[in-house]
Amino acid sequence: MTTTAERVARPGAGAPDLSRRALSARRRITNNVAMGGIVLALVIAVIPLGLVIYSVIAKGGGVMSLEFLTDDISISVRRSGGGMGPAIIGTLIITGMAALMAIPLGVLGAIYLNEYGKQRPLARLIRMLADIMTGVPSIVMGLFIYTIWVLTFEERSGFAGALALACLMLPVVIRSTEEMLRLVPDELRQASLALGARKWRTTVTVVLPAAISGITSGSLLAIARAAGETAPILFVVGAVNETNWNLFSGENTALTAQIFSNASQPFDVAQDRAWGAALTLIVIVLVFTIIARIIANRFAIKER
Repeated sequence: MTTTAERVARPGAGAPDLSRRALSARRRITNNVAMGGIVLALVIAVIPLGLVIYSVIAKGGGVMSLEFLTDDISISVRRSGGGMGPAIIGTLIITGMAALMAIPLGVLGAIYLNEYGKQRPLARLIRMLADIMTGVPSIVMGLFIYTIWVLTFEERSGFAGALALACLMLPVVIRSTEEMLRLVPDELRQASLALGARKWRTTVTVVLPAAISGITSGSLLAIARAAGETAPILFVVGAVNETNWNLFSGENTALTAQIFSNASQPFDVAQDRAWGAALTLIVIVLVFTIIARIIANRFAIKER
């Protein structure tokens, strides 16, 4: 057995141990530097977001009341009073109709691309078109619907706005859903097929529940984008001061249109209404996000 004196006397006996210690120290330093960079990046990203939320709450909270949420829109932008009731209803029904059109179609399209089409020419063409549509400005979609719908039927309506928003939502839903379906392990599909389930049943009962959380997140991202669009609404929906529940007849309005209309005025009362409408829109998106998360967690596959 080698004694302590012999190990000390032997040249270079402690070099490997010192080398391991130095390597471990470098790794700790590198890890700390990387962690510090990640935290700094997070702080830099959160600061502007926090400032925006604080500004909206501070400036919009002062006008929030039951009357503001339910009353008709004021005809005069110079006078105080009036509410955002018609704009809130318009936002809900227009965005809701757009979601009813875009989300099922987008999910079905993503299922075809990932489960059936894969790398076939048609699937590659659809992916390319979806990527192109993702980058198309919203004003182009508004002009497109204005040309093929408003000019054809010679009437602005909430349904025309829903069509424009659905066109904006569709590529986001397709691409985000396809990416979520790709993350589902193939072992789950193979196990279901090995038990005798057909491909469509495997997709419905295994693949979709496994990816439901990601699909919900992508759909919420699309809804949030649609709810915050202004240009298509201004082009094809029109403007009203009273609530219009009919999507297919008569002009309508939305919170984004009222934000633009009031914020562009030099009067303080109009700008206060714009901040109040912005806060209302944020709260609506937050509420629906929470509801969608609850539904997604309810139907997602639980790990045991």
